[in-house]
Amino acid sequence: MLLIAGLGNPGPQYARNLHNVGFMAADAIARRHSFSGFSKKFRGEIAEGTLDGEKALILKPMTFMNLSGDSVGEAMRFYKLSPADIIVIHDELDLAPGKLKLKTGGGNGGHNGLKSIDAHCGKDYKRLRIGIGHPGHKDRVNPHVLGDFAKADQVWLEPLLDAIADNAELMAKRDDAGFLNKIALATGTASPKADKPQKKIDIPAGDKPARAAKSHIHQARNSAQPKKLPTSGPMADMLKKLFGNKD
Repeated sequence: MLLIAGLGNPGPQYARNLHNVGFMAADAIARRHSFSGFSKKFRGEIAEGTLDGEKALILKPMTFMNLSGDSVGEAMRFYKLSPADIIVIHDELDLAPGKLKLKTGGGNGGHNGLKSIDAHCGKDYKRLRIGIGHPGHKDRVNPHVLGDFAKADQVWLEPLLDAIADNAELMAKRDDAGFLNKIALATGTASPKADKPQKKIDIPAGDKPARAAKSHIHQARNSAQPKKLPTSGPMADMLKKLFGNKD
């Protein structure tokens, strides 16, 4: 069984916050893969379905971000899951808006939701980090994450959430590279591959082509010259005029 936990804060006043992008991704996956409706359980809202033939649960903790681990830990213990069965989707200040990173374990980067989950579940769960950008100074972090996405952000946000939902099965079967590649292609963020340099082909000495032949004019001129020229007499004078005096 797979447990996907999208992080955010409950309540309509937070629904479009940058900090709630984990909720948004969780909702997109549930819709795309026809999960059951969300019901209240484990101090959160949970939906059931399947991804790549495996039973999956999508959990949105309703404990507020700083206590996310209370909800995720309760669900993990109830279903006797290990951290390896958990994927947490959350916002990431240290990634540019719209960029993704998917990895197992690592630090919490000061994210209070991850700190709480670390305390309840350990650190060896998978994290899907969704970049929201950094405001530039730590004093502006709270207003930034608790602010709503701007209308201009919809240009990248909606296609990104759609791509995450479309390719969630790759994430479920632990194909991290395939998942990220599909997202990059779908959102137009894949870097073009540089042309490969032409390989130098070593030709065996016996197969190497001869040096370029001299021009046909040069060849004709050389072949026209007699091997030994007369040194005196009318013929010698004429040949010297034709071929030049080599003395």
